Amino acid sequence: MATLAQTLSTTSAFSVPQVHPKSRKMPSNIFRILPFPDSRKKRHHTMCCSKLSSWEPSPVKYAPKENTSDNLLTKTTSIFETLNADNSKAEEVTIDKTKELTEIKHQSSTQFQFLKWPLWILGPILLVATGMGPTLWLPISSIFIGPNIASLLSLIGLDCIFNLGATLFLLMADACAGPKDSTQGSDSNAPSVYRFWNMVAIITGFIVPLAIIFGSEQGFLQPQLTFISSAILLGPYFLLLSVQFLTEMLTWHWKSPVWLVTPVVYEAYRILQLMRGLKLGAELSAPTWTLHTIRCLVSWWVLILGIQLMRVAWFAGYKAQADKNQARS
Repeated sequence: MATLAQTLSTTSAFSVPQVHPKSRKMPSNIFRILPFPDSRKKRHHTMCCSKLSSWEPSPVKYAPKENTSDNLLTKTTSIFETLNADNSKAEEVTIDKTKELTEIKHQSSTQFQFLKWPLWILGPILLVATGMGPTLWLPISSIFIGPNIASLLSLIGLDCIFNLGATLFLLMADACAGPKDSTQGSDSNAPSVYRFWNMVAIITGFIVPLAIIFGSEQGFLQPQLTFISSAILLGPYFLLLSVQFLTEMLTWHWKSPVWLVTPVVYEAYRILQLMRGLKLGAELSAPTWTLHTIRCLVSWWVLILGIQLMRVAWFAGYKAQADKNQARS
């Protein structure tokens, strides 16, 4: 086998006979020597190109940095100890961040509590200035100039000033009664029984004077009261009663803690409003039955105001008992 391999390797050419048809003449040289390429003499030509084609991606060059050495196992002798150490460090970082956030929230809530303190004085002062001041100190002659539309608008304007002050007062009371943590919303639900009796009181306050005015228009009560006189005496009363109804519905819907204070604020002013109506009745020379109706309304709302104050006392005792039971549990 070695001799055969050597013979094939040393042979560079061999003779191949050419066979032709008989019709043709045979050339003198029958055999033609054909060269056989030698694999050892084969040359490979290399083409170098510095530019890449548009569809060929550029080669990714990666040079490892000196500080990217594998330090996973150099920290400890075991991979599990290394992972446990990393987890403990992550937990410590999380705990530190939680403590920082808690401290920030506590500081913000403390600052917010400092801002609440002036509201305890500003709210009641605003309520007195907008409600009691114009009603008690303004003379009737500056408000009432006769049975006309101007007098009616003046009285409605006074009630609108009070309504503005009452709204601001309720907003301040809601801010003061809110939780210490400003991120938590207040959730104070009014009892269903409380809502029912409040609706009964308001609806009664609507129906009784309307029925008396309707009876006067039908001739059951004599002498009759003119439309403009009845509007001056009872128009602001109906308007403010509607505002109270809407405000209470909103406080119940928003679950605001001022649902217990809202009727007290409006009912206290309503008593002054009706007392002002008694003075205006004397200026208008209103019939006796009209003055008796206003006196009955004053008595009714004084009764309702007393019930509301008793509910405030009951709620305070109920809340104290609930906190005591919660502390025991």
